Amino acid sequence: MVVQAVETTAVPRCSFEHFWNQQGEWVEKPNVRRGGESGVQRIRSGDGDLLYAKRQTGHTYRSLLHPFGRPTVLREQDALLELTRLDVSVPKVIFCGAQRDPIHKWRALLVTQALDGFVELEHWYAAGGRERHGEAGHERILQALAENLARMHKGRWQHGCLYIKHVFVRVTGEGESARAEVALLDLEKSRQRLTSRTAASHDMKQLRRHSSFSDSEWEKLVYFYRAAFGSAIKGL
Repeated sequence: MVVQAVETTAVPRCSFEHFWNQQGEWVEKPNVRRGGESGVQRIRSGDGDLLYAKRQTGHTYRSLLHPFGRPTVLREQDALLELTRLDVSVPKVIFCGAQRDPIHKWRALLVTQALDGFVELEHWYAAGGRERHGEAGHERILQALAENLARMHKGRWQHGCLYIKHVFVRVTGEGESARAEVALLDLEKSRQRLTSRTAASHDMKQLRRHSSFSDSEWEKLVYFYRAAFGSAIKGL
């Protein structure tokens, strides 16, 4: 079998087989879509650090630049690296690569570092985080989310699948000294748009539809977002 490695990070090529052969607990079991399969496992690094490995077979997207298909994890890696440069909080890329032969489908892999101490925002609510940290702590989360989104959109990047389940939070400290952090996950549909307003309008309207924010909570989020973005977005 002839295998071609493409677009890996600056990690030895043997790392693809190293990570591909590791097995762990399925966080997202393989599902069939985009002409192939994609799933996510928890694995451990050689130092024992928790990592997440998105494993794909034949899971591709097509575009003008890639009319014959390109693994979606390569697009996700592009987004993660660019958003990190824009100071948007996203998982750190440990390894990304793809291989194929002339006959068989792509095998593709994206390995990211676990977000230590972060939980889904909805899980934070369910565990009593809002009651424990009060309204001031909750407002800090909304502000941190708004500022992350504004930085992403000002760079003309669109998340593309901005559901509330893709918003993770970490609150450290208590009372007035509490610190709120927000990170965004699942960026395989992300892409750069022609204008920041186009990216902002798509994501913010999508988040509104796919979140459980009350009207008052949404108004606070939009208030913080407008301040960070620098102007209002039509329809919000």
